[in-house]
Amino acid sequence: MLRRQDVGHRVVVRRIVGVSQERTLYSDALGELVELTETDLTIATEKGTLRVPLEAVHRAKRVPPARRPPAADVIALELAANDAWPAPIQSRLGSWILRAAGNWTGRANSALAVGDPDRPLDAAIDAVTQWYEAHGQQPLINAPMPLAAPVNAALDERGWTARPLTLVQTARIAPLLTAVPARGDLPPVELADAPGDDWFAMVAEHKGTLPPIAVRILTGVREIVFAHVRDAHGELIAVARGAVTGPDRWLGVSLLQTAPAARRRGIAQQVVGGLAQWATQRGSTRAYLQVEERNTAAVALYGRLGFSTHHTYLTREAPAG
Repeated sequence: MLRRQDVGHRVVVRRIVGVSQERTLYSDALGELVELTETDLTIATEKGTLRVPLEAVHRAKRVPPARRPPAADVIALELAANDAWPAPIQSRLGSWILRAAGNWTGRANSALAVGDPDRPLDAAIDAVTQWYEAHGQQPLINAPMPLAAPVNAALDERGWTARPLTLVQTARIAPLLTAVPARGDLPPVELADAPGDDWFAMVAEHKGTLPPIAVRILTGVREIVFAHVRDAHGELIAVARGAVTGPDRWLGVSLLQTAPAARRRGIAQQVVGGLAQWATQRGSTRAYLQVEERNTAAVALYGRLGFSTHHTYLTREAPAG
């Protein structure tokens, strides 16, 4: 049977799915163990997240890892993503980065647990908790998987809960451009150094009210661009944000959003193509984005464009009180 130390590792689970003619029926699931509680386990498979009651588990074991990026590549990408979404308050705990931004988005208000915190793991978690409490915020830890599997296991022992699994997906920009052919039947993608008021309004429909600290995060990157797409009447129908950061010149795609009436026309693909062209002119060769695994429509869209999962992460929440 699996243990909490197996969280973050690749596992195979044989589960009982029924009985036929007095014979027990089984089904096997292969994926990354993302949660293990006293009642069930959750694994991230290629087809999505699967939650299995422990009483239905016939057999489960850790298996050799699938081909995955080196730890150094995961850390480099996470640091580039941190630079592209800059929390105004940041402190170091060894190599970990403690971030606060008035509770606007989990990314900007969680400790990024990559590298060595320069102290025993339990002491590091205590230090994170104290830092966030001093800033009047709930302690959160962003734990990339499987790199931070020991962190996740320790947080399980302390009763920390997990937000939905996030996929960090990447694509080469050259084939990405080929996958988005120019279309004259669609409105053009306008790229601006600063977002318009209607850009902020459209993002707020998805993210909620944007406080001043949110604007600071969204505009606080040196190499950044804001995509606007307007219909024939001048109404904004799609937006996105692109940022180039890190020594490897990663293009970070975020806040891609299309108005409901304008969906399924290829506009989102055109926006990504516009950001990719802009980034190419700045020396970028690779792009990344972050999307919740449960957002199946977005995952499917990005898959059609050539994005695939580089790694995943869990945002962990300290228990209340």
